[in-house]
Amino acid sequence: MIEPDHSVFMPEHVAAAHFVGAGGSGMNSLAHMFLDRGIVVTGSDVRPSSGVESLRSRGAHIHIGHDAEHLGDVDVLVYTGALWADNPEYHAAIERGIPVRHRSRALEWIVRGHRLISIAGAHGKTTSTGMAVTALLELGESPTFVNGGVIQAMGRSAAWGSGELAVIEADESDGTLVDYDTAVALVTNVDPDHLDHYGSREAFDQIFVDFANGASERAILSADDPGTRAIRDRINSPTTTFGQSDDADVRISNVSTSGGVAACTLIWRGTSYPLSLQLPGVHNATNAAGVFAALVELGFSPERVITGLEAFGGTERRFELHGEVGGVRVYDDYAHHHTEVEAVLTAARTVVGSGRIIAVHQPHLFSRTRMFAGEFAQTLERDADLTVVLDVYGAREDPEPGVTGELVSARFANSDVVAFLPDWQEAADYIADIVRPGDFVITLGCGDVYRIVPTILDALERHGTASRA
Repeated sequence: MIEPDHSVFMPEHVAAAHFVGAGGSGMNSLAHMFLDRGIVVTGSDVRPSSGVESLRSRGAHIHIGHDAEHLGDVDVLVYTGALWADNPEYHAAIERGIPVRHRSRALEWIVRGHRLISIAGAHGKTTSTGMAVTALLELGESPTFVNGGVIQAMGRSAAWGSGELAVIEADESDGTLVDYDTAVALVTNVDPDHLDHYGSREAFDQIFVDFANGASERAILSADDPGTRAIRDRINSPTTTFGQSDDADVRISNVSTSGGVAACTLIWRGTSYPLSLQLPGVHNATNAAGVFAALVELGFSPERVITGLEAFGGTERRFELHGEVGGVRVYDDYAHHHTEVEAVLTAARTVVGSGRIIAVHQPHLFSRTRMFAGEFAQTLERDADLTVVLDVYGAREDPEPGVTGELVSARFANSDVVAFLPDWQEAADYIADIVRPGDFVITLGCGDVYRIVPTILDALERHGTASRA
């Protein structure tokens, strides 16, 4: 991967920009923002995708495959940290003297001058960002926003607004969350991840300390997350905390997950505010409490913020239902950290009823799989009824000898409830053979595991799931 250069900024005047990796969630959002500003967008990606098509539908010229010839007359090339260092378009830009800038610098440039809410954490930030944007729109605001996932009700992950506020998902994977002029910093959690980049837990913690201390107005912090509690004494910014802990400034109480949705009461300055979300899971009640804290501290009415949060219908690739065959529902979720997997499967348990949960886990990154194989196995074995493990999605990393999906499946205490099946067709057929009406199948991972969903649905159709008891 190419490390971001924090010392350089975007050119002040950009009429045309080239995005390498334009189909990726973060890059795709940014490219749409550039189009919103009237900037000509070109780019490339390794494969066709809905993200690529969404840009093409707006007039952007996006190539499939990487080639130096794809780079035209542009003012800047924007790259993602997942880019390989030998990328021909990246090197062509350097040779031609075209500025090359990491996506964080492009994002900083696009939201410059706004009163910025930055949302960071190892997990929960995409949903929290979507909640904040939806609530602000319901409040009559017109925020600029860039999210890592499409907000379902809007069909977009980014848009240029006319108001002073902007909301972004700030990525902790490469340390760029500190690159923005943040007014309100919301930390969903400080759960160790990306240690391949940081090298140590201490360095990972420090970037969140720097992020929170960089907030010009306030830091919004989880009161429940052990990682966040561990760094609170090092945060000098004014803080507001949220969670179920007794000392939380915004305290969550009376949590209910019956009926497949999360409901709770938020207690703020001695007043109780009932909240009923459209989403399942205690973790989503926690996400909502963090957003509530941020918005009421910005001066918005608590009652109206609650109404805005209740209007949020979710983001794509977050507990997203893709189809049902013979009483078997097939979901997809972006969860790729074992804590995220736990939250998603716990939420699924509140919805599945008497059915079983069949998890399809695609490990993400060789380093993460090596470091956390045991944690993934423990979580999947405890919270799912059956698990299919696919092979590792390496993303920006080179393969490591001996690190495959089998590293996870081998750590299960009961080998009867797990199967390592790297061949996707074999995996889909296996799932179709073992399911019964009422079961949930849920794919888990932030790689390309969502691409197996049509194969699973097809296998369910072919295997006649509807005829089995």
